[in-house]
Amino acid sequence: MKMKRRSFIQKSSFVSLPLLLNGMSLSAVNRSKVFETLNDDSDNVLVLIQMNGGNDGLNTIIPLEKYDTLANVRSNILIPENELLKIDDTVSLHPTMTGIRSLFDNSKVALLQNAGYPNQNRSHFRSTDIWTTGSPADEFWTTGWLGRYFDSQYSGYPIGFPNSDCPDPFAITLGSSISETCQGSISNFSLALTDPFSLAPLSDPLSGETLNSCYGKELDFLKTSITQANEYAGVISGAANKGNNLTEYPENNSLATQLKTIALLISGGLRTRVYVANIGGFDTHASQVDPTDTKTGLHADLLTELSTAVEAFQNDLEKLSIEKKVLTMTFSEFGRRIRSNESFGTDHGTAAPLMLFGSCINPGLYGDAPEIPDDPSVQDGVPMQFDFRNIYGSVLKDWFGVEEAEIKNLLFEDFSYIPVINPCLTSSTDNSGAQLIDIETKIYPNPCKSWATIEFYSKAENLKVALFDARGQELKVISNQFFSEGLTSIKVDFSNLTAGNYFYQITGKLKSKTTGFIKI
Repeated sequence: MKMKRRSFIQKSSFVSLPLLLNGMSLSAVNRSKVFETLNDDSDNVLVLIQMNGGNDGLNTIIPLEKYDTLANVRSNILIPENELLKIDDTVSLHPTMTGIRSLFDNSKVALLQNAGYPNQNRSHFRSTDIWTTGSPADEFWTTGWLGRYFDSQYSGYPIGFPNSDCPDPFAITLGSSISETCQGSISNFSLALTDPFSLAPLSDPLSGETLNSCYGKELDFLKTSITQANEYAGVISGAANKGNNLTEYPENNSLATQLKTIALLISGGLRTRVYVANIGGFDTHASQVDPTDTKTGLHADLLTELSTAVEAFQNDLEKLSIEKKVLTMTFSEFGRRIRSNESFGTDHGTAAPLMLFGSCINPGLYGDAPEIPDDPSVQDGVPMQFDFRNIYGSVLKDWFGVEEAEIKNLLFEDFSYIPVINPCLTSSTDNSGAQLIDIETKIYPNPCKSWATIEFYSKAENLKVALFDARGQELKVISNQFFSEGLTSIKVDFSNLTAGNYFYQITGKLKSKTTGFIKI
């Protein structure tokens, strides 16, 4: 369910009573009618890794063709080119990401460059809210993108759960708080878990008869919630005791510990569909690198933690023979700006890479090298090429078998499919031959004073052409229509723009292209 926050408050009788005990978190809500559950036999599991703080994508996946420009605008943090982990002639990885490089070489990584959303918000809180809900930047939604998916499958939750058809929790967040990605219209589908081996039963503080008052139903429901939490705790503990880990995980690595627990529970037979793990510290305004050795420092340590943890996790899944049922995806609220600051760090920016790991993907590098102006302003960020909601929708389509019409309802009407997943165990579309189609485009004159012509080749299809400024704000939709096959030219009046760097984006089915130009 998608509604603005004011409408939700006016229409809802929601009462949230969060309960945190032994790592378990739940919410008590008003009763609703018992539902008919839509039983899903798929075993596919989605693991989300939230990189809190805003990851510097230009220090994670480095565009080699823009290296000289980066050397001019972030010389105090840039890693020497000869020390980078080269992927191909266009990009390299940070030198600490040897684990992810190994997985990439074994066709278990998809790197999507320049993921973001129109009208980028640079507030940690607000941008995280947008990424977890899947909302437009100018709307406030009260449900998470996965919460809406679960709502569509299990309406009325948590009343009636767990049950014989669905005995396991639908989602688990590793840590002390639940993930907003799984917030449904009534309750959050996620439980918070720290240690599956220390889940002591919750005691009932409301034993005896329910009070005959206006709070009676709420208190009665709280008792029901405690019973449900104890049932889930028993299932989780049982899976942990039956599960196993066959790989040595790195020590003193919080993310690795979380992923180890996830592998343990999956191998123990827990049929939870979504797990959310967290790694923090990416808000690198200062001391992002060691000034004496830029390949080391805070960001290097974080990427080391991420890379070694993911490599161990993927190796464990393979040894446990469960790798074909697990897809792992990273996300962060925004990237960092193109120019570094004087504190050997970077400030809040726009788009950044998003990574997927697993055996059931179409591996490789997706998207173009980031569009970086020769002389970016201090405010300029990396422009978006992939709307993250298209990535989410493609995961829902190919990993959970959601129909495209429903995806548009859950996320947004302009959903454009990205063939990044090649499902191993689902009956969804076989995408082994699908690939993104490159768009040949140019703009001239560039730089321009007033009018300019955007030229591109279309293949009898609907294409959207939108204009963005250097901060990722969508200024206007230049065109959104069907184009006949052939070379197309659109003359655009840019006379009302102030001087600076701008971008236009062309999007359509299986394609997205972002191109920069200068207004003088």
